[in-house]
Amino acid sequence: MRISLFKQRSLPSAAEALPGRSDEMAVPGQHYVLGTPLRPPFPITCEQAVFGLGCFWGAERRFWTLPGVFTTAVGYAGGHTPNPTYEEVCSGHTGHAEVVLVVFDPAVTTYGQLLKCFWESHDPSQGMRQGNDVGTQYRSIILTHGSAQRAHAEAILRVYQSRLSAAGGAAITTEIADAGPFYYAEAYHQQYLAKNPGGYCGLGGTGVSCPADVLVTADAT
Repeated sequence: MRISLFKQRSLPSAAEALPGRSDEMAVPGQHYVLGTPLRPPFPITCEQAVFGLGCFWGAERRFWTLPGVFTTAVGYAGGHTPNPTYEEVCSGHTGHAEVVLVVFDPAVTTYGQLLKCFWESHDPSQGMRQGNDVGTQYRSIILTHGSAQRAHAEAILRVYQSRLSAAGGAAITTEIADAGPFYYAEAYHQQYLAKNPGGYCGLGGTGVSCPADVLVTADAT
């Protein structure tokens, strides 16, 4: 099947999405920077979070530098096509976003601290794009594991929207949804900017902060 590389601005339905495949993507056994496994099983003390904030090369680097992060991996989620390729995701016909899986120890770093990194690392008001990267795969998205993560993410969205609006920013377009399958991206994408320090990173925040004390308050409500 020939895949169009047209930059889609709308998501396909399940019926319209590419069929994908049953074979999983082969990835390295260890994180290039942290030396920890990319695939489960992960330590039972760890939790998982999934974020999409534009090109996943720069997004992954933001998270692997945080204390308490056990491992990170880039992949595709939020759409319909099982085990897609990068080219299929870029076609706009899978419904997936480029995302980062973050496995973290909540005794060292909280989900709220990950949300702070997420909000401050990109512009969440740009719809189906991030900077010069245009397409549905670059949309801002939080895929939550459990009701506590979802409630926290929604609370922080409201807080951050008020701060963004006060600074003259636009309405947030970030999608918050329950996490479905996470499909690993190709091996060369994993920890790309550690392997290629001069590689492309199009991320840029709004300059509006999301303070830790606000996160603690929202997490307690």
